[in-house]
Amino acid sequence: MIEILSVTGPASIQDLGRFDQYRFGVGTSGAMDDVALRAGNIMLGNDENAAAVEIPMMPFRLRFDRNIAFALTGAAVEAEIAGRAIPPWWRSYARAGDILNIKAMSHGARSYLAVSGGIDVPMVMGSRSTQFRGEFGGLHGRPLQAGDILPCAASTAVFGELGIEPAGITLARTNDAADETIVRVIVAGEYEAFDATAQDLFWSSSWTITPQSNRYGYRLQGPAVKPKAPVEKRSHGIVPGVIQIPPNGQPIIQMRDAQTSGGYPKIATVIGADLWRVGQARLGGKLRFEQSAYTDALAAEGEMSAYLDRLRANMRLVEEARTCR
Repeated sequence: MIEILSVTGPASIQDLGRFDQYRFGVGTSGAMDDVALRAGNIMLGNDENAAAVEIPMMPFRLRFDRNIAFALTGAAVEAEIAGRAIPPWWRSYARAGDILNIKAMSHGARSYLAVSGGIDVPMVMGSRSTQFRGEFGGLHGRPLQAGDILPCAASTAVFGELGIEPAGITLARTNDAADETIVRVIVAGEYEAFDATAQDLFWSSSWTITPQSNRYGYRLQGPAVKPKAPVEKRSHGIVPGVIQIPPNGQPIIQMRDAQTSGGYPKIATVIGADLWRVGQARLGGKLRFEQSAYTDALAAEGEMSAYLDRLRANMRLVEEARTCR
């Protein structure tokens, strides 16, 4: 088990999400950075859907009650276990009683703590993810708090320490800028409801992520992008990644805890392979949208899959080498 000693902000338990209940109005939830979650689980030999702790703010401290392997992925954090420093994207080992102290986050917005075997909270509607809106899943359907005890699945796996190259480096794009996150999007259903001037504002502007952003949605600030005429649509199905334009002209990107329907006009949708980049963009940071074609989105998905395939293959080689000694 793990005992949470101190927590800042809405840390929660997340797996890859809840995808079979959408038709009933239940959103997906799941890790905001699914690549980081998968990578942590691969490093530990877990099922890639095993639940982990999503940590959006520091400091965060916990105590392990038994010997167990763990991995930290996602945002670059300053962390130590029993006083020993742990680099980002690193697999390490805790002994019973050891305290993991995650002190600061230098880059990115969310860190993931995966443990050998996974966090063993009950499955609810096919997932262990915390669903904040419905207050179920995870641990009692709420953010973690000091004093919480998290059960861990039994695991006898023994691992050595190792690190991997973060996805943000391997999957970096040539047009990445230090002060902006470039997000590829595909135009959506109501794109033509905006005239050329509004469309140009959408593409050319640098959008600030406002403090009103969270797991439900990222609210952006910039020049007002308004349709040629007011668009009144009945509420209809939407998914994470959809970019809506409310009446004030300030885009909203729907994220993992998004509701399943909405009526604002949709100007574009973030491609699946870039949604994790948005999840790692900080409040106050800048986003810029880049128009993408469907084939480009598939190619980006392929690059992400290839990164994870290489990681799986490398982990197999490491374990084969270790067991042959």
